[in-house]
Amino acid sequence: MHFKTVAIVGRHQDTGLDAPLRKLAATLQAAGCTVLIEADTARNTGITELPIATYEDIGKQADLAVIMGGDGTMLGASRQLAQSGVPLIGINHGRLGFITDIPLQSANDALASVIHGNFDTEDRVMLEGSVTRGDTTLFSGLALNDVVLNRAGRGGMIDVKVEFNNNFMYSQRADGLIVATPTGSTAYSLSASGPVVHPTLNAILLVPVSPQTLSNRPIVLPDTGTISLTITALGRVESGASVHFDMQTWSDCQPGDRIDVRRARHSVRFIHPTGYSFFSTLRRKLYWNHMPQPSDEAE
Repeated sequence: MHFKTVAIVGRHQDTGLDAPLRKLAATLQAAGCTVLIEADTARNTGITELPIATYEDIGKQADLAVIMGGDGTMLGASRQLAQSGVPLIGINHGRLGFITDIPLQSANDALASVIHGNFDTEDRVMLEGSVTRGDTTLFSGLALNDVVLNRAGRGGMIDVKVEFNNNFMYSQRADGLIVATPTGSTAYSLSASGPVVHPTLNAILLVPVSPQTLSNRPIVLPDTGTISLTITALGRVESGASVHFDMQTWSDCQPGDRIDVRRARHSVRFIHPTGYSFFSTLRRKLYWNHMPQPSDEAE
């Protein structure tokens, strides 16, 4: 057996999640797995019959983590478990689900097949970054999707100097800038007209949000360097700016603050049932087909 100990993490804000989680646990136990449940998930779903584990425990004990929820749940688990190297598999209990790709209705059959060795692996790039003011680091974090510099509230545009490996690229006035991984190319970056990038590529995307100059276009950069965003001015005296590392936020940016973003030392390993296709996910989620294809109808 490839995965002897399996941890379950659920989007515990969802009502009614306890039933599919219990069914999933029963499927894993029937396959011979020891099943753990993440502590917040247990507390909020009332599932106390399984051994309860913190993320630290999961990192030390589990061979696989099953994430049931939306992409936000997967983002949080990825940041928690990246350093331990525990692979993740996602079951979609949300809406879009680009990275929680197994539909809920087929979750138990898919997991049973994966436990018996029918799976593919895929490593995803993560970002690490920091916000500094002078010589002081104000905030640091990890991101699987993106690091986003945004204007706060209704304030004016942000003036930003952009550098790559200390080489000046350009100065820009915009509502914000997105630094995204290939995984994040189907998140906020996509809504800002960024390109869709295959998740196995080693690249970082830089995508402006509503730039004042329309010639400022998205650019794809190698993931071997550091992108630095220095706030040179805010649009109004009362304006502010914030930085978001996936769902983690630093909201007190001032002129002179610098945001450095680079590829993280650790990547995230995703597990997919055999036959998974990124392009199939795009067809379903982005409605690329006007008419359903036979392969899509079978999914």
